[in-house]
Amino acid sequence: MSRASGNTGTAGVPRIHCPSCRKPGDWSAESPFRPFCSERCRLIDLGAWASERYAIPVETPPDQDEF
Repeated sequence: MSRASGNTGTAGVPRIHCPSCRKPGDWSAESPFRPFCSERCRLIDLGAWASERYAIPVETPPDQDEF
């Protein structure tokens, strides 16, 4: 698998952007909050899920007739 130029940091560690603030960072074991850049960004994202700003769309099944 090849990576696009500019997507790897030092020693071939993939570079990512924080999903909350878009700050660039490394995807490595030394990044305890990955994919986020900090605990603050991680908690902001968790709060968005808890307040239902984010949701997984669900299809409701059609009503089934009783037999």
